[in-house]
Amino acid sequence: MSIRIDCEYLGDLRVRAVHAPSGTVLHTDAPVDNHGKGESFSPTDLAATALTTCMATIMAIQGRTLGIELRGMRLSVEKHMTVQPPRRIARLVLRIDMPAGVPEDARVKLERAASACPVHHSLHPDIITDVEWRWGA
Repeated sequence: MSIRIDCEYLGDLRVRAVHAPSGTVLHTDAPVDNHGKGESFSPTDLAATALTTCMATIMAIQGRTLGIELRGMRLSVEKHMTVQPPRRIARLVLRIDMPAGVPEDARVKLERAASACPVHHSLHPDIITDVEWRWGA
């Protein structure tokens, strides 16, 4: 399966991206520490966001299979860039706050599902990914 995303450079280090199937639009901006205004997600912010939302989605799919509703699950990610060239993501630190009531026996399955998300498998192996799980937060 393939999905098309159409992008247009708008100038001033901003790009407009359109998700062709839905028409949803997002903009990116270069970060302040790399000549931009930081007025929107940077491309590397989107990579961090992609990992986090992918993990949430895959866990929700697993939750459905297990008969567990994960509404209220909260995830956050901190993106750390390299100091030395080449500029790239060095580390992603995720915190996952799971809703109360998730049975003990389902937790390992949900954690395994999260680590199996396609974005996680698509990241360069040099990117360090740390995950903190908080159950019943």
